[in-house]
Amino acid sequence: MSLARREFLQVLGAAAAAGMALGQHAEADAATAQAALYDLPRFGQVSLLHMTDCHAQLLPLHFREPGVNLGVGAMRGQWPHLVGNAALKAAGLRPGSAEAHAFTMLDFERAARRYGRVGGFAHLATLVKRLKASRPGALLLDGGDTWQGSATALWTQGQDMVDAALALGVDVMTGHWEFTYGMERVKQIVDKDLKGRIEFIAQNVQTADFGDPVFPSHTWREINGVPVAIIGQAFPYTPIANPRYFVADWRFGIEEANLQKTVDEVRGKGAQLVVLLSHNGMDVDLKLASRVRGIDAILGGHTHDAVPLALPVSNPGGTTLVTNAGSNGKFLGVMDFEVRNGKLADWRYKLLPVFSNQLEPDAAMQALIDKGRGPFAAMLAEPLAVTEGLLYRRGNFNGSWDQLICDALIDVQGADIALSPGFRWGTTLLPGETITRERLMDQLAITYPYATVTEMRGEMLKTVLEDVADNLFNADPYYQQGGDMVRTGGLAYSCTPGAAMGQRIADLRLASGKLIEADKTYRVAGWAPVAEAARSAGWKPVWEVVETWLKQQKPRVKPRRISVPKLIGVAGDPGLAG
Repeated sequence: MSLARREFLQVLGAAAAAGMALGQHAEADAATAQAALYDLPRFGQVSLLHMTDCHAQLLPLHFREPGVNLGVGAMRGQWPHLVGNAALKAAGLRPGSAEAHAFTMLDFERAARRYGRVGGFAHLATLVKRLKASRPGALLLDGGDTWQGSATALWTQGQDMVDAALALGVDVMTGHWEFTYGMERVKQIVDKDLKGRIEFIAQNVQTADFGDPVFPSHTWREINGVPVAIIGQAFPYTPIANPRYFVADWRFGIEEANLQKTVDEVRGKGAQLVVLLSHNGMDVDLKLASRVRGIDAILGGHTHDAVPLALPVSNPGGTTLVTNAGSNGKFLGVMDFEVRNGKLADWRYKLLPVFSNQLEPDAAMQALIDKGRGPFAAMLAEPLAVTEGLLYRRGNFNGSWDQLICDALIDVQGADIALSPGFRWGTTLLPGETITRERLMDQLAITYPYATVTEMRGEMLKTVLEDVADNLFNADPYYQQGGDMVRTGGLAYSCTPGAAMGQRIADLRLASGKLIEADKTYRVAGWAPVAEAARSAGWKPVWEVVETWLKQQKPRVKPRRISVPKLIGVAGDPGLAG
């Protein structure tokens, strides 16, 4: 038996352990094995396919899952705050398997070389077509963060992703980073490109003046005789996590009361199945599910959590299933519902890893991607350096990509300290791979990319870190308003995630070990300022600063020493990989 075939059969064994209903295929050939992994038996009358947070990644890639995803309060040690071996144990996945690689960061470099890349819209298109063919009436739902995250998406104002989503067969979507192209561009795409083809829904976005809905709150579909209502929930904190001026005329929020009103309305009109397509983040969705009656399932996004299970949550009206489908095109969620006597009776859920070497690319989608990339090919492919270490970004604290960016900001701009946003998107590079302009832009491609340098007192540094820590570790999910912890360069500190607001951050020190003084001023580099004034301040785009640094390191960039805080009170936490 060949190595490739043996390894793929190991994939099947892991999938079977996770309850993927693969049957006995120990002696199957590769084609049959592929069918066993991806051709799930149809169940019930209604099937919803779910993707989210692809961040404009059209080609197969590597993406390392987090090694730190701490939950606080009631969420400590619960999904989605399980990583590494704790996640494998909870999901019933076998260590060393292909699925263990897809869902965790364990032994990442070796597993990535063994099992290959994941995602890619041409491969995803093949899987979507196969599942839709086996499930008449199935819909493909997109949870947002689709139009942002790559150089080509930025340079085309999201048009390459709009075209790809149309070709993929997306039926319904909501948004978050989409709004960073500005209100005019979003409305242009929704009212022209998507009209009659993809419904953009969001019950929680209204005009700032009179509170009128900006987008439809929901869509209504009858699927195999079952009336289905799908309600949209855009990222509620868009004007806080991203520049307010992009959405100056709109207001956002969780809008729990309005959501309950919408659910009651569609139920009153005869909906037998109600689904929320959400970009809240999983902790928020879990709380929301416990408080709002009448939602059968929440298909969630934003926090990039690849959770292989649908989590049942009790509420005054019954039970709501909560899911989250990962990021970067790595996964496709498949939710099948059986409705009897006018209500949900049974269900099946699978979160399928998209192994690009096990799915033939769809020819039409690949041609569309190649055509769109053509004008930018030379710029995308320009080599900037070769990395000697693994470059990744994902987790509550610094990743090696974040550290590289911070180091570059400090060195090029002559700063004492660097702060980089806690963004979760950005592809992974293995040791020995080339850092091209495309791979760098995967980390930096936003519409407010200005690299700044400011004078900041020590007490303000602590305040900034405390504010972000509360945003991440507040025990009430409704107060978790953005990404992960701000990444730091040239700065060490301790963090107690379970402490009270204002008391989590301590022992701030420069890289030299010298204590930060509250009344002393430090030169602090950063990027992605949300203030509107930054647009006219003359700052360079961050990618110019980092490119300058990379070319100084050329040809090879040494592994970065990652600056992570000393964590207090988290020993043995299942959200912290050992």
